[in-house]
Amino acid sequence: MAGHSKWANIKHKKGKADAARGKVFSKIAKEIMVAASQGGGNVDDNITLRALVQKAKGVSMPKDNIDRAIKKGTGELEGGQLEEGSYEGYAAGGIAVVVKVLTDNKNRSIAEVRHAFTKANASMADQGAVSRMFQRKGQILIDTDKTDEETLMDLVLEAGAEDLKTEHDQFEVTTDPHDFDVVSEAITTAGIDMADSAITLIPDLVVEVTELDQAKSIMRFVDGLEELDDVQDVYTNFDISDEIAAQLEAE
Repeated sequence: MAGHSKWANIKHKKGKADAARGKVFSKIAKEIMVAASQGGGNVDDNITLRALVQKAKGVSMPKDNIDRAIKKGTGELEGGQLEEGSYEGYAAGGIAVVVKVLTDNKNRSIAEVRHAFTKANASMADQGAVSRMFQRKGQILIDTDKTDEETLMDLVLEAGAEDLKTEHDQFEVTTDPHDFDVVSEAITTAGIDMADSAITLIPDLVVEVTELDQAKSIMRFVDGLEELDDVQDVYTNFDISDEIAAQLEAE
């Protein structure tokens, strides 16, 4: 799940344990294909592609897979034609949900997403009804053992970042989308590894879920969406209390 929250942090940790899954490789490969298609296949000239290659290496994605995805994106190999799509709605308790897809078959992707909403007793909404509750931002996550807050603060603010927050064992750097590449470049040049970096959607208002059953219900719904081959990102506006987070981590 994209976006930073206590639950996103738990998902991040779980993702490391599941990093060898082919589905993870497939999703990153699609991102690489789009980045290479839009900005070229040279990682030295394409900071978005460079960040994605670093992300791929971080989950032990084979070099051949990375190279093949880049070549598909640049047109050197067939199979790089993907369309972007966006669907939105509400989960249990009125939690806002935006689903981004990369697909070679939009009819298939909307059918699968609609089925996931129906199965979870969630409701889909018209285009723009939910996404207007989010802002498009650059977001960079850095594990706190990679640098100290003061060093990172000076670095990213000088590069044009909007904010730096610390939550659990990660720093979260937020940027305007137009400044994302510059800030990412500054961090990379400083030799600081990024746990994740992306242009993402951040909610204007976060809804805190304080009941364990509701948290589990929403999590099952998000997990179900993320398991779909065409789904690239799922954005929500929910967070969970410290108490619920502790119970989830224990499980």
